[in-house]
Amino acid sequence: MALGKRKTEQQQELFVATDRLPRSPGHVFYRKLNDLLAEAAFDAWLEQLCRPYYADGIGREGIPPGTYFRMLLVGYFEGIASQRGIAWRCSDSLSLRDFLAVPPGKQSPDHSSLSKIRDRLPLQLHLDVFARILKLADEKKLLKGKNVAVDSTTLEADAAMKSIVRRDNGDDWKQYVTRLMQEEGVVAQDEQPTDEELRRYDKNRENKKVSNEEWISPTDPDSRIARMKDGTTHLAYKAEHVVDLDTNLILAAEVYHANQSDQQTLEDSLNQAQINQEAAGSSAQIRDVAADKGYHAADRLATLEQHTPYRTYIPEPVRAQKRRWRDRSPEQRSAVYANRRRTKGDRGKRLQRLRSEFVERTFAHVCETGGARRTWLHGIEKVRKRYLIAAAAHNLGLLMRVLFKMGTPRGLQAFVDLALSLYIDVMTFWQNVRRRTFVFRPEPTH
Repeated sequence: MALGKRKTEQQQELFVATDRLPRSPGHVFYRKLNDLLAEAAFDAWLEQLCRPYYADGIGREGIPPGTYFRMLLVGYFEGIASQRGIAWRCSDSLSLRDFLAVPPGKQSPDHSSLSKIRDRLPLQLHLDVFARILKLADEKKLLKGKNVAVDSTTLEADAAMKSIVRRDNGDDWKQYVTRLMQEEGVVAQDEQPTDEELRRYDKNRENKKVSNEEWISPTDPDSRIARMKDGTTHLAYKAEHVVDLDTNLILAAEVYHANQSDQQTLEDSLNQAQINQEAAGSSAQIRDVAADKGYHAADRLATLEQHTPYRTYIPEPVRAQKRRWRDRSPEQRSAVYANRRRTKGDRGKRLQRLRSEFVERTFAHVCETGGARRTWLHGIEKVRKRYLIAAAAHNLGLLMRVLFKMGTPRGLQAFVDLALSLYIDVMTFWQNVRRRTFVFRPEPTH
């Protein structure tokens, strides 16, 4: 065989038959995932659900909805945060093109197509897709839905702190600090300080705080100033998970404004989790709810105790002195005492151990390895749509782990390598046993 030489400039062929185009056998994980979705008739159900949002028989055919949602699933499984990265990864991989069912002679969807489809499809449809994945888990006997845990985290928004402006007059940070220097007489009224003087004054002045009531981001008005998990301050959103403590499934993945407290959003997230379970066809009713001490509030506990079927297991924050009940109602007092009694029991301690393990694990999968910690979208509704599908992908990965022993493409490859190495070790062991069995041994002489 002659030596092949790489040619940087060569004339392209005028015609290439489709059977000569490069093909891929497909990744085992994505083929199994496609089989799982086909078993549930996911694409037919999804196309029927999306039909009202497309023209009926007018214009050229658009990108199938199943391709759009599969590309978002790829973003989770491959750990890609931006739509540009997802589109590039899908166009570059033959196995992912096979997963998306893109014909050999066509290009995979561009990132702008993902944006158009996301804007076209409402938030409720994304909720229906999330519930459909829960229904698939329920059919596989994986959904329990009685003992749940709730926790929240922060998502960094696609907006910079240096771009915030005042709500009252629209001044940016530089104009605001300049006005403060002029009011204090540091500089004259008609004088503009230099950037170095602004930084020095801003660094040394007292009571330097930034409030969401006074400042807003013109880039993303829905984002809020918040303290992140690593201690830094950014414009952010708040994501809250309701997790099934028996199976680690995410029952609800809500996104709120970052300045909403945990006590305010607890009941809404629990109600949405129950709605998702009912939409999935499950008859389970959420009963026991575990959360950390940030969710503890007397009025919220009383509301949950009186008007909902939820039974809370929320530890109390450490207080400097004994609590006084002069400004509280008897209902709030009895709800706090009942929650304290349940939390200190054996069941409450067990639920808290499960909460600290399972809920943090979902955040690690969705936000860290799933690429959802940093959002590249503007507007809380768009962020909700993307985050919902990331949470649905987490549930799909958990279902794949139960059925096929691995929940990610890399994990399945590692499982195959481990199984192959174990098979080789076992075969080598039995070969050694057979050799020892049939070796001729002379009889001992006395």
